[in-house]
Amino acid sequence: MDQKYDVLIVGGGPGGVAAAYLCHKNGLSHLLIEGGKSIFQGIANTYPEGKNVYPSKPKENPEPFLVEELRPPDKPVTVEKYIQYVQHFVQHEGLNVLTDTQFENIEEGRDYLKVHTSRGTFQAKKVLLAFGSSIPKELSVYGDAKMVAKGLDDPKKYIGVRTLVIGGGNSAADVIISILKEKRNANDKEPVYWAHVAETFDVNKETAQRLGEEILLGGNIRLLPGATPRIGEVDDEGVDRLVIRVSEDKMAGGIERYHAMSFPMKNVIACIGSQGPTSIYDKIGVQTIACAEGVCQVAKEGDRLLLLTADFESTRKGVYVIGGAISPSYMRISKGAIHEERHPNLIYTAVNDAHHVVDAILKKIKK
Repeated sequence: MDQKYDVLIVGGGPGGVAAAYLCHKNGLSHLLIEGGKSIFQGIANTYPEGKNVYPSKPKENPEPFLVEELRPPDKPVTVEKYIQYVQHFVQHEGLNVLTDTQFENIEEGRDYLKVHTSRGTFQAKKVLLAFGSSIPKELSVYGDAKMVAKGLDDPKKYIGVRTLVIGGGNSAADVIISILKEKRNANDKEPVYWAHVAETFDVNKETAQRLGEEILLGGNIRLLPGATPRIGEVDDEGVDRLVIRVSEDKMAGGIERYHAMSFPMKNVIACIGSQGPTSIYDKIGVQTIACAEGVCQVAKEGDRLLLLTADFESTRKGVYVIGGAISPSYMRISKGAIHEERHPNLIYTAVNDAHHVVDAILKKIKK
């Protein structure tokens, strides 16, 4: 039997946590699902270590922080301290959170919306999409590559194992530097393989210097330029593996001869960038409008903006969208007209969006 809630929240960032807290405070049953290992995973992944968090708010917006409990302190603190505070707050309030849970789809039910996730199906009267704008790209390979990590949570996990990092930019290099450091400290000689579809790796000067220092100190790295992930498979021992094609040679008669390597998926990290949430909106049937020249002031021509009501409800009844997923702007339906609305990607904006949405949901549910 599917579990039923008043509100199901997708995404454990500032907007999602604020919404869960306000539901809890107002007696609405709720479930917050987060794809990462803990809440605020998106902020943890995107903020550099030690960066300060500020209670920034747009000058033109007169509203205070509507959920004071989640406002960053006036005296700036590091992102790590702020996340720690929020995690304690979530535990203290007893909010209903399920981490390591991937959102998949929304299906219409009789009285409830059915939300399909990697942990099963849940039912909710209202669904609130509160994920950020940077959604990690999936590896486009045959087979199931969902076990592949999208970032580095604990470099010590890769001690004693041959590790594959996919991606040619600074984030991939940063992951490799962290793993090499841990391997070196543990006197582990197993290499880290670095694969990229292009023939050249594109990192900035500072990152290249740090990587070079790590290699000089004994870091064991093997470069695989021009390598392509091609297939996911299960070996004879039942281990999910990723096959990566390292080189290929086209022969007569349509025959391809290639050299490939295979790694257990749990030893693979894919730093292949992120994408906007448009593909998710298409999948769940939420309408967007493409910007035409002269119409949009904030978004670029061709960008697709979400169509939302003043209460942040989408064109799909009962599905609301807040936070970074609608920044830097969206199309707002108001009094029969549609116009572009600026939407800064700030903690303040996400938290206050959550307040307005939960207010609107309360009025509808308690009618």
